Amino acid sequence: MATPNFEWDKRKDAENQGKHGVPFAVAQHAFADAHRVTAEDTRHSGAKEQRYFCFGRVAEGVLTVRFTYRSGVIRIIGAGYWRKGKAIYERENQIHE
Repeated sequence: MATPNFEWDKRKDAENQGKHGVPFAVAQHAFADAHRVTAEDTRHSGAKEQRYFCFGRVAEGVLTVRFTYRSGVIRIIGAGYWRKGKAIYERENQIHE
């Protein structure tokens, strides 16, 4: 299996770190979770570009990563440890705490 390539906007990364405390360099690790869940972001997708969520376990918990594909590269748009993403991850993986 090929290792995916990631990219992001440096300004957006700094903004995300300030707002959600998560650097995009850490967010890319959510994709390495064998039990990750991917879902379409219907609220932010459009005719021009499809957007998605990746819910994956990273050291501190379940990380939600908003992303898109551009020229075969995963472009990270936002990331954070959000309750809704954790709930989706746990439901899809049948985790009951």
